[in-house]
Amino acid sequence: MTPAKLRTVLDGGRYFEGPRWHRGRLWFVDAMARTLLSVGASGDRQEHAVIADDTPCGLGVLPDGRIVVLTMFRKRLLAFADGQLSLYADLSRVAAGTIDDMIIDGLGRAYVGDLGFDLPPPPGRGAVGRIILVMAGGSADIVAEELRFPNGIAVSADHSRLVVAEMDGECLAHYDIDAKGGLRFRGRHACPRDPDGICLDRDGAVWVASFSENVFVRIDRDGRERQRIDLPGRRAIACALGGSDRKTLFCLSAVTSPEEMRQRKSSARIDAVEVEIAGAGYP
Repeated sequence: MTPAKLRTVLDGGRYFEGPRWHRGRLWFVDAMARTLLSVGASGDRQEHAVIADDTPCGLGVLPDGRIVVLTMFRKRLLAFADGQLSLYADLSRVAAGTIDDMIIDGLGRAYVGDLGFDLPPPPGRGAVGRIILVMAGGSADIVAEELRFPNGIAVSADHSRLVVAEMDGECLAHYDIDAKGGLRFRGRHACPRDPDGICLDRDGAVWVASFSENVFVRIDRDGRERQRIDLPGRRAIACALGGSDRKTLFCLSAVTSPEEMRQRKSSARIDAVEVEIAGAGYP
C-alpha cells in the first residue's frame, strides 16, 4: 500500500479535539485554549467562541445547524448560534463523573460519554463508564454502562449502529440503536492502545486515533486492521472524514504526554490525507 501523503492544514494550537465537518469547514475545539474554532480547506482559521469557565472537548451538530460544545467538568452542553453560546443541557445531575466526548446524530440525539469518575483518573477505576442519551427535548437517560473510559463515539448514517472507543479497554464497543435511541450491546473488537477519537466510513469501518501508538488505524466491521497512518512523535487524538466528497481524513494530533498534559504543555496540529472510502454517518 502506498504510504499516506499528509499535508498540514493548521499548526500552532495547544490541544485540538472534537473534529466535525459542517458546511464546508472543519469545526473543533482547542481544549487547552478553551476556544471553539473552524478551519477551511485552504487553512483559513476562525475563532468563534471562548468557553472561559470550563474545558471544552466533544462537539456535535444539530439538524438545524447549531454546533453543540461539551464542557467536561461542569458537565454541560452549550449550543452555539449567531455568535453566542447558550445552555443546551445540564448533565451535572446525571453524569457520575467527568464527561468527555460526544456525537449528535441526524435526528438530533446526543450521545455523551460519562467516564464514571472525575479526572485525573483514579487507580483501579474499572468498568464504570456510561453513555448518556440526551434527546432533542432535553431529557437525559443512561443507555449504556460498564465501559472502560468511553472516549470517541460514532453513529452510522442509518442510525442503526453506535461505536464507542474504550480507552482503558483498548477496544471498540459496538451497539445496535433502537427506534427510541436506546442501545443494545453487540460485542467488542480489539484496537490499538489508548483509542481516542473515531469516525466511520461508508463501508462501516472505523478510523481510530491511538494516543499511545501515534497512529490512525482503519478497522473494518470484522475487527481487522486495513490501513494505518503513522505520525511519529505525535499523539493521535481525533479524526473526521470531510471535504466535498468526504474522502479527506482530518487527523488531529499533539506533541505532548499524559504528564505534560497535566502541566498544560502541548502543541497541536491538524493534518489531512486523501483516502479511498468516503465518510458516512456522524461524525
